[in-house]
Amino acid sequence: MGSKFTRYILIAMALGVIMGALTYEYLPQNRADIASSVNLIAMLFLRLIKMIIAPLVFATLVGGIAHMGAGSKLGRIFAKTLGWFVSASFISLLLGLVMVNLLQPGANFPGTLPDKAQATGLPVTAFSIEKFLTHLIPTSIADAMAQNEILQIVIFAVFFAVAMGAMPERAKPILGLIEDLAHIMLKVTSYVMLFAPLAVWAAIMAAVAKNGLEVLWKLIVFMGGFYVSLLILWVILVVVGFLVIGPRYRHLLRLIREPLMIAFSTASSEAAYPKTLEGLNRFGASPRISAFVLPLGYSFNLDGTMMYCTFASIFIAQTYKIDMPLGTQLAMLATLMITSKGVAGVPRASLVVIAATLSQFNIPEAGLLMIMGIDTFLDMGRSATNVIGNTLATSVVAKWEGELAPEHEMQLDDAVPPGAVPGDPVRA
Repeated sequence: MGSKFTRYILIAMALGVIMGALTYEYLPQNRADIASSVNLIAMLFLRLIKMIIAPLVFATLVGGIAHMGAGSKLGRIFAKTLGWFVSASFISLLLGLVMVNLLQPGANFPGTLPDKAQATGLPVTAFSIEKFLTHLIPTSIADAMAQNEILQIVIFAVFFAVAMGAMPERAKPILGLIEDLAHIMLKVTSYVMLFAPLAVWAAIMAAVAKNGLEVLWKLIVFMGGFYVSLLILWVILVVVGFLVIGPRYRHLLRLIREPLMIAFSTASSEAAYPKTLEGLNRFGASPRISAFVLPLGYSFNLDGTMMYCTFASIFIAQTYKIDMPLGTQLAMLATLMITSKGVAGVPRASLVVIAATLSQFNIPEAGLLMIMGIDTFLDMGRSATNVIGNTLATSVVAKWEGELAPEHEMQLDDAVPPGAVPGDPVRA
C-alpha cells in the first residue's frame, strides 16, 4: 500500500494546487465560501486524528514503560531524550538566527508596514514559566484526553506505568488490556489514514483558493529565505542521522515519506503522528522507545518551529529598522528556548510564542500581521521538519539504548502481512 499511498498523496497535492488556483482566479466572489466548504473535509480528517491520538499515546506509552523494568532505565532514557531535545532546539534556534542575519530578508522591505499600534489578537500572555509548569500536571486525566493535551497524557501515563511496574502480578491483567487497546488503536489508525489523500487535497485547495498563489510573491524574499534555511536544517538532520545511525538511516527516510507529505500538505505535525509511529516501528526502533520519545518530541522537539521563531522575530525587527546587537539577539534566543516548550497544543503556537517574545524586546507585535496571511504556507515546511526531527531523535535514542533492531529485521515492504498490526516489527 505504501507506494500507492504516496502516489495518491502527491496527486492530491497537485490537484489541490490546480483547483485552488482556478477557484481563486475565476470565482473571486465565491472563493471564500468554497475554501471554507472544502476546508471542512480537512478539518474532519484532523478531528479523526485527534480522536485517536489520546488513546494511542496512552496505550502505547504505558505498555512501553511497563516493559522497561527498573525505574533507573526510564530515568536514563528520559535524560538522553531531554539532552537531545535541548541540543536540537538550540541548533535550530541558532541556525534561524544566523540565516536571518546573513540573508537580511527584512532589509529594505518593499511593502507597507503595519502601524505599530495595531493588535494581532494573539494571546501574548499565554507563555509564562508559571503557566507552563502548572500546565504540565493534569487536573484530570479525562480532561487531558478530551483536550488532547499530549504532554499531560505523557505525565499521567508515566506515573501509571511506573505504578504498574511496582506491582507486576496485580498489573498483569491491566497490562494485557492496555496492549490489546494499543493494537486496536493502531488498526483504527489504518482505517483513518485511508482518508488522508482526500484531506490533503482539501487542505491544499482551501489554502490556495482563499489566499491565491500571488500572495506568496509579496513576501517571496522572506519565504524563500525561510525555506532555504529549512533545507539547510534538513541537511544537518540527515547528516547527523547518517553519522549516528549509519547507512541504514536512508531506510528511515523512505519509511517516513508518507507522514512527511501528510504533515506538509495539512500543515499539521499532529496529523502525521500515527504514520510516524508506524514508520519508526517498521524501521526497527523498539515500540517502547518510540512510544516514549515521540510524544515528548511533540512538545519539546519542534525543530522547524524553533528555527521559525528566531527567523521571523529578527525579520520583523529588520523591517522596522530596529537595531538588534548580538547580545540582544542571543538573549532573544535564550528566551525562545524557554517560552517555546509545550507549544504543541496551542493554536497557531509559533505565532503566539513570537508575539510574546517581541513584546519583551520592544519590537512591534503588529509586524506579525505581515506574515500571518502566509503562515499556512510556512507552517507546511515547519510541520514536515518537525516530523523528520522527531523521527531522528527517536531512532537515535533507540540506538543509544541498544533497542534498534538489526537491519535485516526491518519491515520495508509495502504490504503488511495478513493479521499483523501496522507498527509491529517483523522478526526474521
